[in-house]
Amino acid sequence: MPLQTPPLRGIHAERGAKFTEFGGWDMPVEFDSIQTEHRAVREDVGIFDVSHMGQIHVTGPDATTLMQRLTTNDVSRLSVGDAQYAAITDDDGAIIDDTVVYRLPDEDGDATYLFVPNAGTDEATHERWIGYRNELELEATVDNQTDEYAMFALQGPEAAELLAETAEDAPTDLEQFEATYATVEGVECWTARTGYTGEDGFELVVPAGEAERVWSALDCQPCGLGARDTLRIEAGLLLAGQEFDIESNPRTPYEAGIGFAVDLDTEFVGRDALAAAKDDIEEQLVGFQLIDRGVPRHGYDITNTEGRVVGEVTSGTMSPTLEQPIGLGYVPIEYADPGTTLQVVVRGRSKKARVETTPFIDTA
Repeated sequence: MPLQTPPLRGIHAERGAKFTEFGGWDMPVEFDSIQTEHRAVREDVGIFDVSHMGQIHVTGPDATTLMQRLTTNDVSRLSVGDAQYAAITDDDGAIIDDTVVYRLPDEDGDATYLFVPNAGTDEATHERWIGYRNELELEATVDNQTDEYAMFALQGPEAAELLAETAEDAPTDLEQFEATYATVEGVECWTARTGYTGEDGFELVVPAGEAERVWSALDCQPCGLGARDTLRIEAGLLLAGQEFDIESNPRTPYEAGIGFAVDLDTEFVGRDALAAAKDDIEEQLVGFQLIDRGVPRHGYDITNTEGRVVGEVTSGTMSPTLEQPIGLGYVPIEYADPGTTLQVVVRGRSKKARVETTPFIDTA
């Protein structure tokens, strides 16, 4: 099956981007260098094309009921312009996906939502929503609009200033996880103060046909998935397929450290299993820093100081900000306290590591 391409694939190629397959999409991994792009986001501002993320639109009299049933947070708390982070779990409480849910302006008097599943999961997620809607006999319209929109992430300490210079009535007074419509070069964009880098910033949902106009107007360092990964690891954020995978590495929100996105007072799929598991967690996702030379990578063994394997690295990198090798991985609870000494097996050699509190850096 051919890879899906973002609307600006040709524009990125002209700019000299290198591409990689990610979630079934052909996406820019690097424009200049990961170091350059990473530094731009930490010190100034950069822009990412994240059009590989899904766009699912839900409206109708029972839209809130459906969203409440299939996400772990309390959707009923959202007013128009609010957003929340949530997990999508199976009956056993394992994470299928994580997502951000936005409350859009009402349509025909009905609550309306946009939520963003991860790359390559939009079709399966759409089918899941349709299936539960039909099973529960709810009145709600569920549209997969992934191909109709582009999505850009403007990130960094100068993101608000650039948006203010570019957008009409720029919504730079938004709080974190608030959203509204803003107009950029005459294009109405759903604009949220959200991101995946640990820095201040905005994510803009843009009609696909107007993507080039908006991208060009937000003139700053273009960034690829390589820098996005190093930035999110420094911020201690999860990546679907690495920190959790429903097939190869099923994890509950409590194991993955996102219990804050679970509201057990709501009735969602997996709620009973999570209520039973909340106080009985055997393993926990932790951050760690290598003390010895080496770079931790996904799949490397984590051992205790006696050499016994106790866990596995889910993500790792050489932190451009800290200039130290850092990573994430699951270990038994007894090894999860910050300061605990562990070892990571890097290319057959044990490297000393220390459990650290995440995020690894100060975040916005």
